[in-house]
Amino acid sequence: MISQRRLSKSENKESLTEDASNARKQPLSRKTKKSRVQNEVEENDSVFLKLLKTSGIILKTKESQNQLVVDQIVFQKKLFQILRKHPSYPKIIEEFISGLESYIEDQDNFRNCLLSCERLQDEEASMGTSYSKSLIKLLLGIDILQPAVIKTLFEKLPEFLFQSVNSDGISVPRLIISQLKWLDRIVDGRDLTTKVMQLISVAPENLQHDFITSLPEILGDAQHADVGKELSDLLKENTSLTVPILDVLSSLRLDPKLLSKVRQLMMDKLSSVKLDDLPVIIKFILHSVTATDALEVISELREKLDLQHFILPVWLHASQSKLKNKGQISFSGNQENSGQDSVFLLFDVIKSAVRYEKTISEAWVKAIEHIPSVSEHKTFDLAMLIIVYSTNAQTKKYIERVLRNKIRSGCFEEELLHSAFYIHYFVLKDLCPSILSLAQNLLHSLDQSIILFGSLLYKYAFKFFDTYCQQEAIGALVTHVCSGNEAEVDTALDVLLELVVLNLSAMRLNAVFVKGILDYLDKMSPQQIRKLFSILSTLAFSKQHEGSSHIQDDMHLVVRKQLSSTIFKYKLIGIIGAVTMAGIMAADGSRSSSLTQGKTDLSNEQYTQVTSLLQLVHSCTEQSPQASALYYDEFANLLQKRKLAPKVLEWVGQTILNDFQDSFVVDLCAVPNGDYPFPVKALYELEEYSSCDGIAVNLLPLLFSQDFAKDGSRMTSQDSDHKLVSPLCLPPYFRLLRLCVARQHNGNLEEIDGLLDCPIFLTDLEPGERLESMSVKERSFMCSLIYLTLNWFREVVNAFCGQTSPEMTGKVLTRLKHIVELQRILEKYLAVTPDYVPPLATFDLETVDVIPHTSTAVSAKIRKQGMTGRGRKRKRDGNKTFSHDTLSKEDGSECDPILHDRGQLEKEFKGKEEKTVALQNNHAFFRELDMEVFSVLHCGLVTKVILDSEMHTEATEVVQLQPPELLFLLEDLSQKVENMLTPPVGRRIPFLKSKGSQNIGFSHLHQRSEHEIARCIVQLLTPMCNHLENVHNYFQCLTAENHGIVDEPGLQVEEYHLMSSCYQRILQIFHGLFACQSFHYLQNFHHSIPSFQSALYLLRLLMVILEKSTASDQKKEKIASLARQFLCRVWLSGEREKSSTPNDQLQALLGIYLEHTDSVLKAIEEIAGVCVPELINSSKDASSSTFPTLTRHTFVIFFRVMMAELEKTVRGLQAGTAADSQKIHEEKLLYWNMAVRDFSILINLIKVFDSRPVLHVCLKYGRLFVEAFLKQCMPLLDFSFRKHREDVLSLLETFQLNTRLLQHLCGHSKIHQDMKLTEHVPLLKKTLELLVCRVKAMLILNNCREAFWLGNLKNRDLQGEEIISQVSQEITADESEDDTSSLVSKSKAMEVDEEGEASDGEKEQDSDDSDAETD
Repeated sequence: MISQRRLSKSENKESLTEDASNARKQPLSRKTKKSRVQNEVEENDSVFLKLLKTSGIILKTKESQNQLVVDQIVFQKKLFQILRKHPSYPKIIEEFISGLESYIEDQDNFRNCLLSCERLQDEEASMGTSYSKSLIKLLLGIDILQPAVIKTLFEKLPEFLFQSVNSDGISVPRLIISQLKWLDRIVDGRDLTTKVMQLISVAPENLQHDFITSLPEILGDAQHADVGKELSDLLKENTSLTVPILDVLSSLRLDPKLLSKVRQLMMDKLSSVKLDDLPVIIKFILHSVTATDALEVISELREKLDLQHFILPVWLHASQSKLKNKGQISFSGNQENSGQDSVFLLFDVIKSAVRYEKTISEAWVKAIEHIPSVSEHKTFDLAMLIIVYSTNAQTKKYIERVLRNKIRSGCFEEELLHSAFYIHYFVLKDLCPSILSLAQNLLHSLDQSIILFGSLLYKYAFKFFDTYCQQEAIGALVTHVCSGNEAEVDTALDVLLELVVLNLSAMRLNAVFVKGILDYLDKMSPQQIRKLFSILSTLAFSKQHEGSSHIQDDMHLVVRKQLSSTIFKYKLIGIIGAVTMAGIMAADGSRSSSLTQGKTDLSNEQYTQVTSLLQLVHSCTEQSPQASALYYDEFANLLQKRKLAPKVLEWVGQTILNDFQDSFVVDLCAVPNGDYPFPVKALYELEEYSSCDGIAVNLLPLLFSQDFAKDGSRMTSQDSDHKLVSPLCLPPYFRLLRLCVARQHNGNLEEIDGLLDCPIFLTDLEPGERLESMSVKERSFMCSLIYLTLNWFREVVNAFCGQTSPEMTGKVLTRLKHIVELQRILEKYLAVTPDYVPPLATFDLETVDVIPHTSTAVSAKIRKQGMTGRGRKRKRDGNKTFSHDTLSKEDGSECDPILHDRGQLEKEFKGKEEKTVALQNNHAFFRELDMEVFSVLHCGLVTKVILDSEMHTEATEVVQLQPPELLFLLEDLSQKVENMLTPPVGRRIPFLKSKGSQNIGFSHLHQRSEHEIARCIVQLLTPMCNHLENVHNYFQCLTAENHGIVDEPGLQVEEYHLMSSCYQRILQIFHGLFACQSFHYLQNFHHSIPSFQSALYLLRLLMVILEKSTASDQKKEKIASLARQFLCRVWLSGEREKSSTPNDQLQALLGIYLEHTDSVLKAIEEIAGVCVPELINSSKDASSSTFPTLTRHTFVIFFRVMMAELEKTVRGLQAGTAADSQKIHEEKLLYWNMAVRDFSILINLIKVFDSRPVLHVCLKYGRLFVEAFLKQCMPLLDFSFRKHREDVLSLLETFQLNTRLLQHLCGHSKIHQDMKLTEHVPLLKKTLELLVCRVKAMLILNNCREAFWLGNLKNRDLQGEEIISQVSQEITADESEDDTSSLVSKSKAMEVDEEGEASDGEKEQDSDDSDAETD
C-alpha cells in the first residue's frame, strides 16, 4: 500500500538546506568540461554505474560532489523507465541494489551519496529551483527502488551508530535519517515504521533524541497511531526521552484516549521531573486539553504543579543576597542561568496558551474560582490570575470579580500576595502595567478588604520592581490622592507613608510627584493633611541631603502662606503642616527609626528652627481662640504619637505650664468680684481645702469677659488689666499640658493632679423655678457655661483615667457622675433655648465646614421620656447637616466664624424646622473621650436588685460604676465602634465637593488604626461581658418578681429603659467588633432581651460569629429558631411605632429568619397559610396569635419579604438536565410544586389586602417568579412530561390560575391609572406571553402539539368583575364562556394566559387576553 505525503516547496527547501548545511561546501562554479572529468568514478561492468550515468548522474570520488547532469525529475523518470523496461526486470533491480551496496562500502562514496549533488551550470537554466537532492534521496523517490534502498540504509546504519562525529562535523546516522524525511511517497509505511522504531530502541541516547524528533517528518498519517502507542510505552520505560517524545506526540494525529492516557502519566510525574523538561511537559498537557475536559485537567494541573519547589532553588540564594546588598531585587541579563531560562520558557508556554486558547484561560480562572478551602490557594494561583488579566482584555471584569470574592472570603491574604511577588518576581515584573491597572480598579471598591489588597499591589510593585515601575506606581498613587474620593485618598496616602518607611531613598527620587499634591490641599480632611505633611516632612528632613532642600523650601513657603491667611480653612492647613513638620524635625534621635535615619541628637541650629516654627504658629493663632485651640490639639496629638527631643520637650513643657497657670488657674481664696449676671461660686470640689491653700479654674469670669464684654458691658478693672483669654482654649490647652507632663515624667501626673479635684468658679447651675424668667441671653450664657464645664470634666477624665490608685479612680468616677448630671441639667436649658448655638469643642476643618444643623432643644416629648432619648441609636444620615457657606468660601470668611460671627449663625438657624436630637449627636460641641477612658468599665456595675438578691448585704466595693455612668460610656464606645469598625457603605464624593460630617468629633480616634482600636476594645470584652451578665440578671429578677409580666403598673419605667439601653449598647458594640465570645454564650441571653432592636443586634452578632464557625449548620438552625421566637414575642407598647425604623428592623429580622430556616417554602406556607388567616379573622387592631408581630400595619412588610425570599429561593434552584437521575427529577418536581403552591397562596392574598404597596410588590416579584419558572422549571418539565404527566399538568393548572390573577392585576392597574403600578405591566405581560410560547414548545417536544389550544379570556379586575372594552362588547358572554368551559371539561388540560392585540390596533383600546389550554 502506498501512502502519499504532500511536500511543499518551502518544506523541501528547508529540509535540503539543512542537509546541505551539514555537508562540506563546494564552489558552485562555472566549471569547464575538463574539471568535470576530474575524480570521476572509473566505469566498469557495474549495472549501477552504467544506469546512473545513462540517467544523468556522474559519480565522483573523494571529496568531490556527485554531479547531476539533468533535472532531478528527469533523472528519476529516466532511471525508472530504464529499470521498468529492462529485459531482466525485476532482476535488474536486485543487480542495481547490489551495485549500490558495493559502491557505498567505501565510506567516502557513501557520504557523497548522502550529500546533495552538484548541479552543472549549463543545466541550471532549465531548473525552477537552485537546490538538488542527494543520490540516496533521489533513489528513494523511485517507488520500485524505495523498499530496497531503505533496507540497504538500515543495514548500513548500525556501522555508524557508535562512531564519533567526523572531523568535518557530519554525523552519518543523522544524515541517513534525514534522507527519509519528507518523501513524496512511502511504499511500505508499516515496514518503515517498524525499522525506525527498532533503530530507536538500540540507538544511543544522543541519537535517540534526534531520531524521535524526526518521526513526524518521516512517517505518514496512517502510522501515527502505531507510533504514538509505541512512544507512550517508551515514555514509561525511559524518562530521559520525555521531552522529544512529548514534542512528537504533540505533532501526531492521535486518539484522544491515548493523549489523555499520556497526559495523566505526565500529571503523575510532575513532582519528580526536572525543571528543564517542565516547559515541554506543560505545553503538551495544555495542547492536549479539549473543551470538555479543560476544567478537570487545569484543576489537576494547578493542584500537582508545585512551582515553588522548582523556582526557589533557582534564585532564592541570589535573591537574598541581592536584597541584602541593594534592598531590592534587580537581576541583570548575564546573571540568568539555564534554570531561570527554563522558568521563563515555562511561563511563556502558559502565557501563550491562555492568550490564544480561550478555553484554557477560562478553565484556569474557573479552577481557581472553585478551589474549596482557603489553605489550598497557592502563590501560583495569584500569578496566573494576573497573567490571564494581562493577556485577555475580555476576561478582565470576570477576573476582577473572582479576585474580589477570594479577597472577601480571606483566600488571598497579604502573606500570600507577598510570596507571589517574591517567588514569581521575574514573571510579574513584565506585567507591571496590568498590575497597576488592577490595583487602580480594586481601590475603587467599597469593600475595605479589597481596597487593602489593591494598596498592597501598589506597595509590592514599588518594592520588587525596577525604577520605571516605581515611578509609575507613585504616579498612580498621586492620581488617587487627587481624585477626591475619600476612601481612595486615605488609602493612597497610607501606602505612600508605608513606602517612605520601606525605601526612603527610592521615594526621594519620586518626591517631585508627591510634592505636587500640595496643590490639592483645599479639599483634604485634616487627617489626610497630616498624612501628606508627614510624608513630605520625612522626605525633606529625615536625612540632610541637598536633593531634598527644594522640598524643605516649598513646605516652608506653603506653611507660612497658609498661616498668614485670614481664612480659617487655610490657617488650619498651615497649623497642621507646621506642627507635623516640627514633629519630624524634632524627633528624638536616641531611638532607631527608619523615619529618622541618619539623625543624631538635635543640633542647636535644628533646635532653633523647631522653636522658631512653633513660635510662628503661636503668634499667627493667638488672636483667634479657635485657631489657638486647634494648634493646642494638634500639638497634643503630636506629643501623644511621637517622642520629641529632650531639649524641645523641656522648652515646650515650661512654656505651656506657665501660660496655663497664668490664663486659667486662680487661687481659691481670690473669688472674683464684678458685675456678673449670676453670683460666682466655687463648685464641684472633690476635696476640702482651706480658704487660702486651694486653686480653682476661673471659668465663669472668662466666659463673661468673652460674651458680655464684647457687647459693650462694663468690665472690671481687674479684667481690663489682663489680656482676654478665651475659655474655648481651656480643654485643648489642658490636654496639651497633661500630655507634655506625662511625656516628661513617664506617665506620672502628680505635678498637675490638683486639677482633678479642684473646684470651678461657676454659679448655681440647677435652673429650678427661675428658668422661665431668664432672658434668652442669660439662658444662652448658662448653656455655654455648662458646655464648657462638661468639656473640662471630659478632658480631666481623659487625663487621669489611666492612674491606677484607688483614690484617683474614685475621683474619676465622681467626675463621670458630674458629667451625667450636667447633661441632664443641660437638656433642661436647651428645651427652652431653641436657637442656641453651642461653643465648638473640636476645631478641625470638617467642624467648620459642616456644622450639624439641628436644633439642640429637647422637645417636651423627649423630656417626658427621660433617659430613653439618649439610649437610641443615632441614625447616620438622618440628621440634616448645615453647610456654613460663609465659612467654606475663600473670599471673606474670618478666622473665628463661631465667636466673631455668631449672629450670622443664628440667622442661619432661625426659620429652620426644629428637630429633636440627643446630646450624643452633637459631637462637634463635646470634647472627644480617649479610648483609655473605657478602662473605667473594669469597675463593677451594682444595682439595687443585684445587691439585694445576689450580693445580699455585702457592699464592700469602694468603687462602683452606676448604670447612668455605664450607659454614658457605652453610648460613646458604641459610636466609636460604629464610626471606626463598621463604616457605612462608601458614597462617591465628587471632586471639589465638601465631605460629609460623619467624622465630626472623632478626629483623635481616626489618628489610630482600626487594628489599634479593635485591640483596645478586645481588652474590654471581659468587663463588658460582666456588665452584660449583670443586666441579664436584672431582667431575669424583674421577670421573676413580676411573674413574667414586664409591664406591671409598679414597674420603674426610667430604670427599665436605662438598663434596656445598656443591654442594647453592649450588644451593638459586640456586633461592631465581632466579639470573641462563644456562640452558645451569647445565645443564652435571648430570654432577657428587652427590646426589638436589641434582639436584632443579638441576631446580627450571632450571624457574624456564624461566618467564622465550623459547625455552621446547627448554629444556623439556632439563629432561625431565635429569630422565630423574637417574631412570636409580644413586645412592649411603643416598640412598634409607625415609623421607618421599626419597620426596617422587622423586615431585617424576618429576612434573617427565612434566610436561616431549613425550609424556606414551609416557613412561607406557615406564615401565609396559617398566620395571615388568623389576622384576617381577627379584629382591626389585633394581630396574629402565632406571630404577634404580624398586624395589618406590618402585613406589607411580611408580604414583601416572603415574595422576595420565595423568588430568591427558586432562582437559586438549578435547572434539571436529562442526564439527572429519576430520583433527582422527582425531588425537583416536588420542590416546584411546593413553590408554586406558596406563590398561589401569596398571590391570592391581594384579594383581601389590596393596598397600593402590596400590589406593587405583587407585580414586581410576580414577574420575577414567572421568569424563574421559565428558566429553571420549564427545562425540568420538558423531560418529566412523559413519565410524570399528571404531576406536570397539575403544576401547570395551579400556575395558570396564578398567571390569570396577574392578568387581572394588570387590568386593575390600567383602570386606576396608577403610574407606579402600570410601569411593571408591559414587562409582566411580555413574560406571560413567553410562558405561553414556552409551554407550547414543551408540548411539541413531547409530541403533544394537538393538546395546545388558544381561546379568548375576558379582562377582569381583582374582584373578578369584567372590564368592558370595545372588543369584548362585540363578543357575547355566552359564546366566550361556553367555548372555554366545554374545552376544559373535555380534557384535564392546562390553561395559560396570553394577551392578544386589539383587532383595530388603537393605542388606547384595552386588549383581550388569550387563554391557552392543553389536552
